[in-house]
Amino acid sequence: MAIEACGGGARAPGSARQREPGFGMSERRPDCSRVSQLECELYYLIARFLLSGPCQRSARVLIQELEEHQLIPKRVDWQGQEHRRSFDNLVLANKHVSSDHLLQICQRIGPLLDKEIPPSVPGVLTLLGVGRQSLLRTIKDCKHVAWKGSSFAALHRGRPPEPPVNYGKCPNIVSIITAKQLTGCGRHSHVFPIVAYQHVKMYKRILGHLSSVYCIAFDRTGRRIFTGSDDCLVKIWATDDGRLLSTLRGHSAEISDMAVNYENTLIAAGSCDKVIRVWCLRTCAPIAVLQGHTGSITSLLFCPSTRGRTRYLTSTGADGTICFWQWNTETIKFNEHPIKFTDRSRPASQISCSSFSSGGMFIATGSTDHVIRVYYLGSGSPERISELASHTDKVIAIQFCNSNHSLRFLSGSRDGTARIWQYQHQEWKSIVLDMFTKLPGNSSVPMEDKVTKLKVTMVAWDRCDNTVITAVNNFHLKVWNSYTGQLLHILSGHDDEVFVLEAHPFDSRIMLSAGHDGNIFIWDLSKGTKLRNFFNMIEGQGHGAVFDCKFSADGQHFACTDSHGHLLIFGFGCSKPYEKIPDQMFFHTDYRPLIRDSNNYVLDEQTQQAPHLMPPPFLVDVDGNPHPTQYQRLVPGRENCMDEQLVPQLGYMANGNGEVVEQVISQQTDDQYENEQETSILDDAIRELQREHDMRQRSEGMSVPDGPYSRSNSLNSALLSSPNIGLRRSGQIEGVRQMHNNAPRSQMATERDLMAWSRRVVVMELPPGISRFQEELRLCKGDGEINLYTAEKKRKPLQPTQKGDGLDYFPHSGRRFQRRNQHFYQTRSTMECRTRSVRHVEEPNNSSEQEMETLDGSDGSSEEVEEEWQSESSSSDSSSEYSDWTADAGINLQPPKRLVRRIVRHNSSSSEDEKMCERLVIKRKKSKQKRPGELIALDGVPTEEWIPPTWIRDTVPRRSPFVPQMGDEAIYFRQGHEAYVKAVKKAKIYYVNLQKQPWIKLELREQEIVKVIGIKYEVGPPTLCCLKLSLLDPITGKMTGESFSIKYHDMPDVIDFLVLRQFYNEAKKRNWKVGDRFRSIIDDAWWFGSVESQRPFQSEYPDSLFQCYNVCWDNNELEKMSPWDMEQIPENATYPEEIGASVPVTPEELKDLLYKPQEGDWGSCSADEECERIIQGIDQLLTLEIAAPFCAPVDLHAYPLYCTVVAYPSDLSTIKKKLENRFYRTISGLLWEVRYIEHNAVTFNELGSPIVKSAKLITDLLLQFIGDQGCTNILDLYEKTKIEEFGGDENDKASDLDSDAPGTSSDTIVSTQNVGSQDS
Repeated sequence: MAIEACGGGARAPGSARQREPGFGMSERRPDCSRVSQLECELYYLIARFLLSGPCQRSARVLIQELEEHQLIPKRVDWQGQEHRRSFDNLVLANKHVSSDHLLQICQRIGPLLDKEIPPSVPGVLTLLGVGRQSLLRTIKDCKHVAWKGSSFAALHRGRPPEPPVNYGKCPNIVSIITAKQLTGCGRHSHVFPIVAYQHVKMYKRILGHLSSVYCIAFDRTGRRIFTGSDDCLVKIWATDDGRLLSTLRGHSAEISDMAVNYENTLIAAGSCDKVIRVWCLRTCAPIAVLQGHTGSITSLLFCPSTRGRTRYLTSTGADGTICFWQWNTETIKFNEHPIKFTDRSRPASQISCSSFSSGGMFIATGSTDHVIRVYYLGSGSPERISELASHTDKVIAIQFCNSNHSLRFLSGSRDGTARIWQYQHQEWKSIVLDMFTKLPGNSSVPMEDKVTKLKVTMVAWDRCDNTVITAVNNFHLKVWNSYTGQLLHILSGHDDEVFVLEAHPFDSRIMLSAGHDGNIFIWDLSKGTKLRNFFNMIEGQGHGAVFDCKFSADGQHFACTDSHGHLLIFGFGCSKPYEKIPDQMFFHTDYRPLIRDSNNYVLDEQTQQAPHLMPPPFLVDVDGNPHPTQYQRLVPGRENCMDEQLVPQLGYMANGNGEVVEQVISQQTDDQYENEQETSILDDAIRELQREHDMRQRSEGMSVPDGPYSRSNSLNSALLSSPNIGLRRSGQIEGVRQMHNNAPRSQMATERDLMAWSRRVVVMELPPGISRFQEELRLCKGDGEINLYTAEKKRKPLQPTQKGDGLDYFPHSGRRFQRRNQHFYQTRSTMECRTRSVRHVEEPNNSSEQEMETLDGSDGSSEEVEEEWQSESSSSDSSSEYSDWTADAGINLQPPKRLVRRIVRHNSSSSEDEKMCERLVIKRKKSKQKRPGELIALDGVPTEEWIPPTWIRDTVPRRSPFVPQMGDEAIYFRQGHEAYVKAVKKAKIYYVNLQKQPWIKLELREQEIVKVIGIKYEVGPPTLCCLKLSLLDPITGKMTGESFSIKYHDMPDVIDFLVLRQFYNEAKKRNWKVGDRFRSIIDDAWWFGSVESQRPFQSEYPDSLFQCYNVCWDNNELEKMSPWDMEQIPENATYPEEIGASVPVTPEELKDLLYKPQEGDWGSCSADEECERIIQGIDQLLTLEIAAPFCAPVDLHAYPLYCTVVAYPSDLSTIKKKLENRFYRTISGLLWEVRYIEHNAVTFNELGSPIVKSAKLITDLLLQFIGDQGCTNILDLYEKTKIEEFGGDENDKASDLDSDAPGTSSDTIVSTQNVGSQDS
């Protein structure tokens, strides 16, 4: 109160004391009228900020002074009068203002100012900056000072100085040249400033294909362009003037990739027809037809290595294999049998991308199974050295760096990350680039928050390897520091996904990007700005998506291809040479039919000649109309022809007998009209062209017109009335595709002309000096990579890691790295609704077994619809959709839902594939340890590792190992699961993805109460049990809605990490103390020991009971034990004769330790009553002939492949034994196994086959009997079901069984094997 009174006196207006002269400055009170409203609010925000931090006393003193000096913003009422208020009242009136409001304002000011006036060092956030870093800087302060000529002439450490990043104008060229004359050197950025790229222009857009063009490449000189299209053609174009030089024919499906060798003598093209064709670039002659893949070709690369005369061409395919094709540089002959590696950890996985190192000693591949594999060629032949499984989704892009100073490559995945891998200390380490990372201080970029799941679509290095660029599906490009992983720039401008990133061949500042939005951008990576933009707008058709783009070797040109079949050529300087060519260029022979020999080489069907030996073709437009004579001279071989030779005079016509005959079009009469034959538009055009040519010849002194030729009115009307005009790419055979019906050929061509044509040079080889220099350079790079690899292999690892797992480094990422596995990407060759249907695949070096697999190109939708716990496993051979049928509020005796098999629909152009569309698709896990050909022993029985282990086949209930049953309530121990995963990885038993473990996806405690709501088994080796576990609320006991999936198998010396809840609750009640004696069952025997101490197994889990007791066995061995593994010793216990030995467990003792059924586990009856009733029902069911195929296990001697398809065999006799031994803990576990009889039948046999129908009937019958607890005669149910479903007798049904299906090993049903099929 005293302070308030004092303050009130000091604030009295008109106080005489305030006006006394000479009053001390320390006691002078400020005039509130001189303090602005903004200053008062700033004082308030400062006080709020201090209150939220450690300076509490300073905040209270400041608030006291604010109230004392009336600096608290006043309240204004509705009449406009001001009223004083306290600090607390101001806080209550401004609840929207947080305590860190002032800090947020400061954080926002910097980025906003940086956009208007860029600082000298971007990305630095400071309030204390000076000069160009000051928050008070103006445009005038940041104006650069133009350098004088002497500045460019100076040398810093022997180099010209580097101008500032924000140096505005480009330097004067006179100063640059003068400085270069004085110093003898100059910077590329001085000589060729970045603004020069703003002068790039589009020379020409040429229509040369009838379908989308996904592949483009330059030759090694940059003078030729190659395009590969979905119309099955590869075309060669001249870079300097855009001429069409040649067409390479032979493929029967879409071109998926192309590669030019480093000697510039060969071009290889891979296709969706699974074939690789190699042509000679000089003559366009076919060199090799390579057929080693059973799926579409996804990538194709020539190896840069130059060691010896042997070179490699590598190809990857949708069949999950990589092939190394050897060829000789002197003989140009390819080895027809490649070195092949099968890279798939599960069926239907594909290799989607690959990249060679600059020296050719390493190649990395990315696959749809999320794994990156690295191969080494430095030891003479290719060998796989690493498998990197750090990505959690499909790897869709991979690229090695350009330098050989370090072994680094970049990978991009659909999991939303890219990784920069580097080989160091005997292992591949990675820096993780998270696509959710944002620039410091920047708010969310447009479209950033609209895409919930970010995915990498393409990756690239700059030319100097200082930065890497990633394209993201939110249409942004992100530029990262390749050494630290720091995000440098976010490039925005695209409106659709970007799949093209192309670095300049020598200017590290320049990057090209193109996407499905039709935009082509040239970027300045040093500043993160846009230099030039082109939009691929096609008149009358909208924009065309850009599918590929490449720079020429000299960097003066780049070319793009689009979705409409166009080739776009860009460059510097004059575009006049391109004005002399037409907008549409096709050869009249482009789409002629071909005939193929046994080696898949092709001949032109009509001329019976190899395509490269045919005479020079004619140039036509997309509708098949020949171009005027001045355009015909653009065709190689026709440059110096006379006018008569430039006019097509003959055509191949089909006569009435279906034969193709050569006919002189100009001599045709009107008989065809009289015979009511349809006239050809091309015939009319050629006839009119010949008529005009003859008229010009007869008229002397008349020059040949330069423009397009005119046509008669009749011809124009014919063209306009034709229904085929304008129908491009509609699927009809029209336009240029019609040329094979009347392909014109010059009658004037002589034999000498044809010989000259065959000796033509389409693509020149590299000059010898350049070729030799580049070869030596690649050789040095290869040697450097070998030396670097050898040196790193000798270095000691920094820490012990498992081979094949890269070390992850997350730079500047505060977001927790958790993602779910989603599959939705397909390689380009399968992206456009092309599903490769079920096919037989023959494994290398094995002709005894074929497996059925599906290569699905439907954008992964078939995988997305499956539940997460199913899609996470590496196999889908026995996936199920069983769910927990026991309701929380009672027992529901309805059976689990039936497994619905998805019908795989296929769209295929191959007649071979169409024939197999109705076949059953069996997806089977392939073992890494054994090839499929090794799974059968000499006596015809599968090897032991393929047969399901004893712990799965056992019919006697045991306390350990834990065999899950549907509906089980258990305790999940995270520590035990982590130990199991570590043991599997150490022993390399099967592939484990650490990013998909449950503790990565969920916040799991050390122990969780879970319920088994899904079970499936995977074919081995080893046979794995996959569980879906739902978390239970510890108080209510109901499911919380959260679930996770695991897979495991019984492993020696690994403790169970799942324990039945009943066993856990009983163990907690014992409360063991130090010195207590106990006994434990190990291998069906009692072992005795005493408790030494109790302490947590791991200090980070102090409350966990998992192995919390240190015990000493009577044989003086020490071990850790869990309380549920320890039993109290009864008074009448039998002790071993020798101390430290064991005694057998009696059946009575074993029974007492088993699960005790609870009320409701078996409905309204007891477990014994229900089991006996169901046993009687099964005995009755076994008397039916239709049940004979399912009454005993499959005879593996007769059907050895059965265990390679079915992971969990089951049959009626096995179920009966389990019921007799009281194996099932609840009725839901029994129902699940009954359902598995039908599941196995569907898995192994044809859909809709009699054996599958019988399995369905038996399963439904038994499920109905189990569900009706009042039913005691299953035969009555069978009669009712048979009448309802079949309307016939049993014998008719049994006679339809497939006699070729597996039979049983039981002697009681030998007589039924010829009509029955065992499937269990």
